[in-house]
Amino acid sequence: MFRSALNALDILGQLKGRDVALHIIDLGGDVTGNGISKLVFTILSAVAEAERDRIRERIRDVKTDQRKRQRYLGGIVPFGWRIGEHGTLVEMTEQQRAIRRIVELRRKGLSLRAISASIAADGVKRSHKGVKNVLAAANDRGAGPRRSYV
Repeated sequence: MFRSALNALDILGQLKGRDVALHIIDLGGDVTGNGISKLVFTILSAVAEAERDRIRERIRDVKTDQRKRQRYLGGIVPFGWRIGEHGTLVEMTEQQRAIRRIVELRRKGLSLRAISASIAADGVKRSHKGVKNVLAAANDRGAGPRRSYV
C-alpha cells in the first residue's frame, strides 16, 4: 500500500490532517489517533520496506549470476544466440560471424544502412536499427549478450 516507511508515515500524517481515520483491525483500530497502534504501524512499515529491499537485492543477484552464466532471462532472444539445453544461451555460428562483420564494417566507417545492405547481400537480414542494436551489444560484452529488438 505504501512505497516506503517514510511514505506510509507521510500519508498517515496527511490523513490525520484531513480528519480521516485509518482503521487497521489487526492494529487495534484507528492508527492515526492511538499512540501504540501508530508505533506498531511505523515498525511494520519499516519491516515491509526492509523486506522489499531484500527481495530487490536477491532478484538483482540472481539475474547477475544468470547473465554471467549466459542464461536466457526471458524476452527476445539476442541476435547471435539461441536457447540451448537448461536455458543457456548458445552462440549461433553464422550470426556470430555476421556480428563480427558488422563491427568490422562499422570500424571502416560505413553507415548503419550501408552495413545493413552489405550483410543482407551475405544473407543476413538486419535493419539499420538492428545493426545499431548489434553494435551496442558488441560494445557491452562484459554484461553478456544483450537483446536485439529488430
